[in-house]
This record gives sequence, structure tokens and C-alpha cells, in this order.
Amino acid sequence: MSRRALLAGLGLGALAVNLSTGASTAVAAEAEAEAAASAAAEAAAAAAAKNGAWANPALGRFPAGGHYGAPRGGASHAGQDVSNSTGTAVHAAAAGTVVRRSWGGGLPGRTGNALVIAHGGNQYTYYGHLSAYRVALNATVTAGQRIADMGATGNVTGPHLHFETHTGSLGSTVNPVGFLAARGVDLSGGWSRIDPGASGATVVVIQRLMTRRGHTLVADGQYGSVSVAAVKRFQSSKGLVADGQVGPATWPALVYTLRQGSSGAHVRALQTALNKRSARLAVDGGFGSVTTSAVRAYQSANRLVADGEAGPVTWRALTG
Repeated sequence: MSRRALLAGLGLGALAVNLSTGASTAVAAEAEAEAAASAAAEAAAAAAAKNGAWANPALGRFPAGGHYGAPRGGASHAGQDVSNSTGTAVHAAAAGTVVRRSWGGGLPGRTGNALVIAHGGNQYTYYGHLSAYRVALNATVTAGQRIADMGATGNVTGPHLHFETHTGSLGSTVNPVGFLAARGVDLSGGWSRIDPGASGATVVVIQRLMTRRGHTLVADGQYGSVSVAAVKRFQSSKGLVADGQVGPATWPALVYTLRQGSSGAHVRALQTALNKRSARLAVDGGFGSVTTSAVRAYQSANRLVADGEAGPVTWRALTG
């Protein structure tokens, strides 16, 4: 006789069914709670990744067929190409150590002068077809630092940066466009996205711009509760979504068009952004001839209009 039949004979069948149903409901509820917790953790991790630690490695356009996964004679393209003229600045996508500086970067199927940077946590970036190196092997670099010049060395049809992202191990590539987007960087050249909890030079830029906007903040590079609350108030005042993320909607409202003769916290913000891109300026808040020269040099190296005026296009490139 089955257990249920025995229980039914004792008048306990309904109880057994109820216990079984209750157990199933509890298991389902637990599974649902675990799924919700997992989704929340993934969302938190995605937000935490937009932490200001990454930067756009080069400005240019995406050429046809230069995308990740494009067919390459029986293989697939391992990175994203960014086309521009020879000599265009190439920047470190994040802080790290130069572990390869050689033809092809020591990786199979690659040609041309290349650099590989190790960023820790089994993450690497690859920069290929370079015309010139600006850092040495084993050098320690910072996010946004100029490390090389774009070129056409190796097997190419024209000058461009071949950019790869590796995660898990060197040689295990992932789509660099998605990889950087998850970290708040638009490889195609758009505004960056900086979330609460971020830190670093780009946060200092935000804090100094906010101070100029009347929300006096300590420029400590920590995007904590005080800075986030100030940004939310600023967003509300501009009719923007007050989510605390400094992204494509907030940056244009936050930056100023600056030129020689300007002075104040917004100029300090500009000087900080230029220094992240290797300008080495004194952050004194005065837009004099030295800062003008630095703006022109940055614009020229990145193939922007070199007029010495820091407008939205220059700010977008600097903070990207």
C-alpha cells in the first residue's frame, strides 16, 4: 500500500497533500527569491563596473568589416578596429602594466607593432598596428595615458587601431564594444557613464564642474553620497532623470565652453581631464597660454579641430 493510501485510510490524506503543496510552494518561493537576488547582484555588479576606471583608447570611426567576430580567412576578427590617420593618439583603456611590446604582441595571427596591458584580475587589452610606442615594456600606465600612436604596420588596408579585450586569460577575447560599454565607455566616441561609487580623475572633473555650478564639493575623487546627492539635485534642476549617473544626458548640461582667459573651478576640471590624457598641467584654474597649448595639442593628436577652445566635442573626448 502506498504511503498516501495509508494516510488516507487514517484520515490524514488531506494533511499529506497540504504538506506536499506547502513544501512545493516554499521551494518555488525560495527559487524565486534566489533568482531575484541573483538579478539584483548582476545589476549591482553592472552598475559598479561604471566606476571611472576605464577610458576610450582612441577616437575614430568603425570601418566596415572591422567588428568583433567578422570573418578573417577561416578565423574571426578578435577585436574592434577604430580608423583614423597615422599618428592619432592611442590611450591606455585602464591602469595596468605593459606586458607585451612587440610585433603582433606575441599572439598568434596578429601582425604589426603591438602592446598588451595587464590590468589585474585576468583582464588584458591589446593595441595593434601601431606606428610608434610611447611607453616601455614593463611600464606602469594609468587609465587614459597616451601609450602609442595609431598606424598601419602589419597586414592592414589603412591606418587604424586594432583593439582587443581579453578576460579570464590572455588569448580569451570578448567583444570590446560590449566590454567597455559595461564599464561606462563608448568605444565609438560617445560620452562616458559614471555611476555612484566611482572614483578617480573623472570623478574629480565632475566634482569641480559641480562646484562651478554652485554645488560646492570636495574634489576628492570619490563619487560618494554627498556628490551623488548634489548631482541628483543638479539633474532635477535641469529636468533630467535624477539617477545620479553622469552620462550622455548629464555631461552636456554640466560642461562649459572654455577658452583662453577663463578661470575658476571649471578650468581646474578641464586641466584635470587633460592631465588624465598625459598633459601634465598645473591645476591652477587659469586658462592661460600653457593650457591653451595643451588643449590644441590634445585636439591635434586626436584629430579634432585644433582651435584651443574646449567645447562639448573636446569635453566628450577627454571624459570618454
